[in-house]
Amino acid sequence: MATKKILLLGSGFVAEPCVEYLCRRPENKLTIAARRLAIAQELAGGYANTTAISLDVNDEVALDAAIAEHDIVISLIPYTYHAQVIKSAIKSKTNVVTTSYVSPAMMAYDEAAKAAGVVVMNEIGVDPGVDHLYALKTINEVHAEGGKVLSFLSYCGGLPAPEASNNPLGYKFSWSSRGVLLALKNNAKFYENGEIVEYSGNDLMNSAKPIPIYPAFAFVGYPNRDSSPYKERYNIPEAHTILRGTLRYAGFPEFVKTLVDIGFLDDSAQDFLAADASEIAWNDVVAKRLGSSSNAEADLVELIKEKSSIKGDEIDRIIKGMKWLGMFSTTPVTRRGNYLDTLCATLEEKMMYGKGERDMVMLQHKFEVELKDGTKQTRTSTILEYGNPEGASAMARLVGMPCGVATQLVLDGVIRTPGILAPMSADINDPLIKGIEAEGVVCHEEIL
Repeated sequence: MATKKILLLGSGFVAEPCVEYLCRRPENKLTIAARRLAIAQELAGGYANTTAISLDVNDEVALDAAIAEHDIVISLIPYTYHAQVIKSAIKSKTNVVTTSYVSPAMMAYDEAAKAAGVVVMNEIGVDPGVDHLYALKTINEVHAEGGKVLSFLSYCGGLPAPEASNNPLGYKFSWSSRGVLLALKNNAKFYENGEIVEYSGNDLMNSAKPIPIYPAFAFVGYPNRDSSPYKERYNIPEAHTILRGTLRYAGFPEFVKTLVDIGFLDDSAQDFLAADASEIAWNDVVAKRLGSSSNAEADLVELIKEKSSIKGDEIDRIIKGMKWLGMFSTTPVTRRGNYLDTLCATLEEKMMYGKGERDMVMLQHKFEVELKDGTKQTRTSTILEYGNPEGASAMARLVGMPCGVATQLVLDGVIRTPGILAPMSADINDPLIKGIEAEGVVCHEEIL
């Protein structure tokens, strides 16, 4: 069988399940590219038919040359670079796969990709990705039966497994906490009972509410960015409610809301937090942020209670959590230039996954359906995956493995429509579902 040459940009935590899947086929030859050669070598070292190179994607000539030598390029680097990768790939007519949302900068290459016959497959991780597959599966089934989808609610979360949720936020980081916290500042927009509802980033946590999926879990959910385009993307013009949201454990939104209220999600530069500034203790940083002349714990707590929109027993729990983080202590902070990144340094130190701890991914779609005869019913599609403490996390597997499946389907000519694609049609989605289910992903579909 002819050799297939695959270039993988990025060697972060989601890359290995993708590499493992693709390396099962002996005709696949992988090149793993990272800015630091040692990181690429570490991943490549575990697999046959795999080599490592150093590549700076900002070097357009080097990027063009590397992509031109391959049949397909997988971009698992930050989404801001995807448009550059697509631009390079079109020059050499190399196909592309990414797990990210299609951005306007990426969509700008749609016509050029079509003209060059280049497939650019995107949005094929877990969220976005697996969520699209099972949303459209049920929506298409309902429409084929002559029914209507009146409401679509979807919640997804990457979380510590219950036994590992042992900190005040009920959350842990397997990579940089910055992206997680910045996402909490995004505005949100969705349809509710036929009306557009909007929340600013500062108010996002106020929208959180309990999400009952299984009785054993105390989940809360809040809207994830702009859900309004999904009326068109999912072909459900009849739906009066459309919301895609994020799942967390109860207590998380209130803690984050207090951090917002006291200004610790502010990423504007602060001279006294510069890397070359003098050492400063946590209680002094909090005092500065609150405008307090005193760094005494009792005074700081009183000011936080004044500024926080959370009251009663809940604020007492949050104060205990801040104490656990060391925010009232004389421990020197790790200065990272601003309040947000300085906080992140402490979160990453205290809230990383420990040895033997596992994560989980919970995804549920809930459809309110009206059948052809006017009967109403609720349908759910639910995926719960746990990570392997000795291997891949659930999040890495549910992002990296579907990406590998999509890459193989492009290489095999199953996904072959040129242009900037996302999994929004049966010709793409059906083989993707078959591929990920062959890997043991189980979606429980119920009619309630």
